[in-house]
Amino acid sequence: MTDKQDKITLYTDGASRGNPGDSAWAYVLLAEEGGEIASQSGYIGRGTNNQAEYFAVIRGLQRATEITNGVVEGYSDSKLVVNQLSGNWKVKNRELNRLFHRVRELQRQFAGVFFQHVPRSHEMIAQADMMCNETLDKIQKY
Repeated sequence: MTDKQDKITLYTDGASRGNPGDSAWAYVLLAEEGGEIASQSGYIGRGTNNQAEYFAVIRGLQRATEITNGVVEGYSDSKLVVNQLSGNWKVKNRELNRLFHRVRELQRQFAGVFFQHVPRSHEMIAQADMMCNETLDKIQKY
């Protein structure tokens, strides 16, 4: 993409079957006008739901660097991730702290990155959740 967007929206979700257990992440990126630019999901192996939520933010921001150096509005149904990234809550877990700092590194590549909590029922979060579950369904044999 040659023309960079001024502002994009990032929706993320993570899922873990078992906590810890098989875990997946997903993101959906929307243009300022609302059209979908990119979406992806992936498997992280054994992890916690919170780790999967952070992986979703990291993967989404990594992809966003190809699309904008402007503003990224991030939305997640994880109160923990949103509050930690917004500076409202401390990061006490060592592994989450590592992931938190990776997000901070990525944030420096944008004019601004803002996170807000939205309910799981939000249309785009539900899409990311479905993507996580499809990823986990592919690797699990029942």
